[in-house]
Amino acid sequence: MLTSAAWRAAWRQATAIAYHPGGNRLTVVDLDHADAIAWAQAHLPPTRTLPTTRGQHWLYVGTMPSSHGVRPGVDIKSRMAYARWLGPGTGTMTVLPDAARALAARKPATAHPAPQVITGPAPAANGACPHRTPAYLERGITMAEQRIVAVLSAHGRCGCLTDAHIARLFTVAQAKGETLLWEGHLVALPSV
Repeated sequence: MLTSAAWRAAWRQATAIAYHPGGNRLTVVDLDHADAIAWAQAHLPPTRTLPTTRGQHWLYVGTMPSSHGVRPGVDIKSRMAYARWLGPGTGTMTVLPDAARALAARKPATAHPAPQVITGPAPAANGACPHRTPAYLERGITMAEQRIVAVLSAHGRCGCLTDAHIARLFTVAQAKGETLLWEGHLVALPSV
């Protein structure tokens, strides 16, 4: 199919081809300038390299989470990222080193409790909050639950939603005495 007449025309007009490194069990260390290349030469083992318009791509065998801006001028492209195909490169590919994996290892963000003081419009003339109707509150809670379920469903199993992300969702829900749906089960979280 990719060699059909329709595709041949597309290939002739293509200015670039991208590939998914992680899907090919590879990681690309994208080095955007001379300083980044010098850093890599001092800290990473030699591997297959490809020149880019701004620097170099270093290809390693093995996958890891993709991450941008791990150092000035250095990006990691593996899972959940694409890289431009620039040719076969030169040199022998080596196994992804721990030094490259350490670049993407970040300290998890601290979960901050939700603010306990909520400001809003002044109460109506009769002293009641204009938003305190069952329908209004139910709609807001339903929307929040749907958003959380969507995040968990879309990213809960693919590897990009980390334990730190999940902990943040649960921490916020727990601070408010809410519930979360996780893997099809409703999880009640009492207020602390």
